Amino acid sequence: MRVLSVTHGPSVPGGVFDEAVETAGHTLERWQVPEGGTPEPAASYDAVMVFGGSQHPDQDDRFEWLAREEGFLQEVLAAGVPVFGVCLGAQMLARAAGGTVGPASTAEIGWLDVALTPTGDADPVLGVLPPSATVFQWHHYTFELPPAGVELARSPICPQAFRLPQPAWGIQFHAEVTQAMVGTWVEEDPDDLPMPAESLLVESQARMATSNEQGRALADAFLRVAASR
Repeated sequence: MRVLSVTHGPSVPGGVFDEAVETAGHTLERWQVPEGGTPEPAASYDAVMVFGGSQHPDQDDRFEWLAREEGFLQEVLAAGVPVFGVCLGAQMLARAAGGTVGPASTAEIGWLDVALTPTGDADPVLGVLPPSATVFQWHHYTFELPPAGVELARSPICPQAFRLPQPAWGIQFHAEVTQAMVGTWVEEDPDDLPMPAESLLVESQARMATSNEQGRALADAFLRVAASR
């Protein structure tokens, strides 16, 4: 398959999701949106993945490219290309589908628990996760379910995953993250942390193998769905 990885800066790549694409033998192409450029027409891809960033999905006054990305994601949805969004990517996917995005009641940063809904447990993608999982979070914003969306997972703070019929999936947590990525984010934004940086790095080291296993399982499940279409 031809898979597009959409990113928002050099420190927020596709992590284990990109690895899963290449391991499966698919062609991986990348579009780093803030750098400009234009991807091929949406229908030319077999699957699209959209990842995180330090930007917020309503900061169009600061990042003019947000509208360009929204337009591309609307084309992806209209063409029925399977798409998977992570954190900012999920928020942008919700925005493109007509959902509301905005600040969460409180930030979620660190290793926190999310629980699948019954629909999520039966989902062909999210259902590869255990009913409750400890996942890596770093976000201040969240999404409301877009029209036709169904909730697949949530935390005590906000929705954590949704599915659209196009088909499309969005997750708020960072299933793609690697230890190197966490280290870079801590260096870039240490003042955002609610805990000592070293504590987060040590906990991340202890939890990363399980997180990466679950992230690869999610990516593989998404790619299987895309390949079956």
